[in-house]
Formats: sequence, C-alpha cells, structure tokens
Amino acid sequence: MALIDNAVYVGGRRVDSPSTPSRPTRGDLAWIGLLRPDPSELAAVATEFDLHENAVEDARKGHQRAKLERYGDTLFLVLRPAWYDRAAAEVRFGEVHLFVGARFVVSVRHAERPDLAALRARCEADPDFLARGSEAVTAAVLDEVVDGYAPIVEILQEEIDAIEDQLFAGQVDPGVSKRIYQLLSEVLGFQRATSPVPAMVKGLLRGADKYGVDEEVQHRLRNVLDHALRVTERVDSFRALLENALTLHSTLVTQEQNEAMRRMTSASLAQGEESRQLARAAHRQGEEVKKISSWAAILFAPGLIAGIYGMNFDDMPELHWRFGYPIAIVAMLVLMALLWAVFRKRDWL
Repeated sequence: MALIDNAVYVGGRRVDSPSTPSRPTRGDLAWIGLLRPDPSELAAVATEFDLHENAVEDARKGHQRAKLERYGDTLFLVLRPAWYDRAAAEVRFGEVHLFVGARFVVSVRHAERPDLAALRARCEADPDFLARGSEAVTAAVLDEVVDGYAPIVEILQEEIDAIEDQLFAGQVDPGVSKRIYQLLSEVLGFQRATSPVPAMVKGLLRGADKYGVDEEVQHRLRNVLDHALRVTERVDSFRALLENALTLHSTLVTQEQNEAMRRMTSASLAQGEESRQLARAAHRQGEEVKKISSWAAILFAPGLIAGIYGMNFDDMPELHWRFGYPIAIVAMLVLMALLWAVFRKRDWL
C-alpha cells in the first residue's frame, strides 16, 4: 500500500501506529501520509474519513493548481512544493494534497519531495505544538513548503544576475536568449505554484476565530504569510526582469545585425566605387586604343600605296606613267581623309 506513515497522537505524542488508515477511536489526532496511492486505496481512505468526492477526484488525478477549498467540516489544500535540480539546472515541482478535519490530517503526495517524514519527526519533537491539533499540522506543512521556496528564489536571482551581467557587457550570444526563455518558463511555473499561497493562508487566518484555531498556530500562519508574500513579490519582480532582459537582448541583437548590415553596405559601396573606377579606367583605355588604332589605320593607307609603288617590278606600267606620282599622292590624301571621316563619325577620333 502507498501508506508511508500512520500515527495517532495524544497530547502531541504518538500513541499508536495502525497498519491501515482509520478514524482514531482514541487520541486527539490521526495523521496519515500517502505516496501516490492508487484509486482503490484513495477510495478506501475517502470512505473512512468521509472525504468529498470532488476533492478525492482532484487528489486522484493530480496536476492541480495550488488552492484551498472547504467541504463541510473538511479543508482540502493543494500545495505545489518546488526544488532546484542542479543536475538538470531547472526548477522541479511536486504536489501535496491535504485533507484536514477536526481530528485528522491525510496527506497525499505525488512526488518524493518534500520529505514529510522529516517534517513529521520535527513536529513530534515539539509535542506542545503538535498537541494543538490538525491546524498545527496544516501550518507546519505550509511552513515547510514555503520555506522550500527560499533557496529557489536565491538560485533564480543568481541566474538573473548572471544574465544581466552578460547583457550589460554587450554580449549577444544566442545562448543567452535561450537561457532567458528557459528561466522565464521556470519563473512562470514558480509563479503559478507560489502566487495562490498568500490568499490560502489569509483564508485560513480569516476562519481562525470561527473554527477556534489556537493562537500559536495563528502566529505560525502569519509567519508563513509573511514569507509567502516576500517570495511572491520577488517572483513577480523576476518575471518583470526577465521580460525586460528579453527585450534588451532583442534590441542588442537588432543593433548587432544593423551594424553588420551597415558594414556590409559600406563594403559593398566601396567595392562598387572600385568597380566604377576600374570601369572608367577601362573605358579610357578603350578610347585611347580606338584613337591609336584609328591613326594607325589612317597612316597605313599611304604606306600601302607607297609600298605598292616601291616594289620596282619591270612590268609595272604605273612606274612610267606621267601622272602616276600626283595621282598616287592624291589617292593617299583621299584615302586618309576618308578614313579620318569614318573614324570621326564613329567617335573614334
């Protein structure tokens, strides 16, 4: 059976440890501790202590939000204890259900933590407080759960401080953004676990006089309320800090991207300017080549005619022609002028 411990107390001292959960036939208080009971086991306890079916259904299903409800003379509390798993570097959450009656407390856990056995031992070491009844056990469990939040608050504060140091140092490592999202998710889960606790404790204190809750128990509840308010206030501030850190990181990333784009644009402009200079130089070189080629062609024309006349063959009638020389000169000049006009029209000269 999922029964972890079952004790009957008289005057705050254990007088019996029954093997099965049952209403105490003698004594002031029965405290039954269950760990992951199956439906039949939980149904047996519900029948024995006349627990409301809605509360039993919540305890059977688990995965409930933190809350306080009253069913007749029985209180039903759902608490979400938390602890930090250093191996996984994340916050873990458990679930504790408390059924609190005039002379009994039934605790149902869905996780190994918190260790209510250690809490029971501390309560048994203080029989004067335990003798104050089921409300004293309820206050002790609340105190245990809320005290367990304090180390997580400090660890989250350290993580957030480290992220802020990175951001203010101007680091835009993508891992920072991932860690912010992870922390924000953990903080939101932690906020869901802790934020209902102050209202729950206030509800218990409001009904304290009506149900005759001992003054010492009320004092402890007020102490729990003070701690719970401090935790919730810090968790609220963590959420705001992480949301601001996420915004800041996004801004830094955007600035870094803009700066990289600016550098790329500057490099592109410089490369474009260099290309334009090279193009202008190539254009100038081409213009010079065209001019040189044009003048070379113009000067080649008379050289061609002169070369033909300079071959000195015996059977060249032009060599003995009376008008050969002036015609050759005129032909040279006409051909040169024609070539000059053609090249000029094409803007080569």
